[in-house]
Amino acid sequence: MYEDLNRLGLIEEDEIELDDAALSLALLDHPGTDLATYYDLLDAIETRLDSVGGDLASAAERAEALAAVLAGEFGFEGDSETYDDPANADLINVLDRRRGLPVSLAILWVAMARRLGWSADVLDLPGHVLVLIAAEETSVIVDPFANGVRVGTERLAALIEAAAGSGRSVTHLAAMPNRAVLVRLLQNQASRAEQAGNGRRALELYVRMTTMAPAYPHAWWERARLELADQAIAAARGSLGAMLEITRDPALRRRVTKMLDALTAD
Repeated sequence: MYEDLNRLGLIEEDEIELDDAALSLALLDHPGTDLATYYDLLDAIETRLDSVGGDLASAAERAEALAAVLAGEFGFEGDSETYDDPANADLINVLDRRRGLPVSLAILWVAMARRLGWSADVLDLPGHVLVLIAAEETSVIVDPFANGVRVGTERLAALIEAAAGSGRSVTHLAAMPNRAVLVRLLQNQASRAEQAGNGRRALELYVRMTTMAPAYPHAWWERARLELADQAIAAARGSLGAMLEITRDPALRRRVTKMLDALTAD
């Protein structure tokens, strides 16, 4: 299982298939699970989506087809009742329960769209993610957590303001690279584990992040923090050293260097 995690850290960004990668990450917590059933379900969704919308050319029509199949026929929806349930960020559980977080549902929507050759990306918002469907020089934004509802300018501004406070510009919305999406998925799990007092579980998740996405400095910082909390000083030094190798931000480098000097002094 960990071979797949190591492979994710080595392959090129555009080689990552989000549904396959998310299932591989989930399998780490479900040892012995046969993924064939889950791939069969994904194939069935793809087949149905192709039947309903394979010939559609416009972004709006494709978004409607995704909503009709994923939310309408297969019943995938946002879990607003038990939002913080860790199962919502685990694609195996999401496929079983047909419920999930914005990021896990966005992975499903984008993966299904890409299987048909459609242009689709996960969009990063503070505390939320959306999906961008593009075609023929037009695009639409939808919210998989809300059954694929279209997100216009006003709704987008409201979502950003609710998460980050007033005054934030909607022009900061950006498509997320594949690894960043997967890091976001694991980050949700790690945050909930730490909130529940399970630091060891959170640390394991940060180890997965740094293995899968070694160029993301935040995960190394959080990993070092939890290693220090676990009195694993040598491991924390190693994580901070790795962080120092990848970041070029002067302020961040000073912060890491200061921490390394303090650990060396100790």
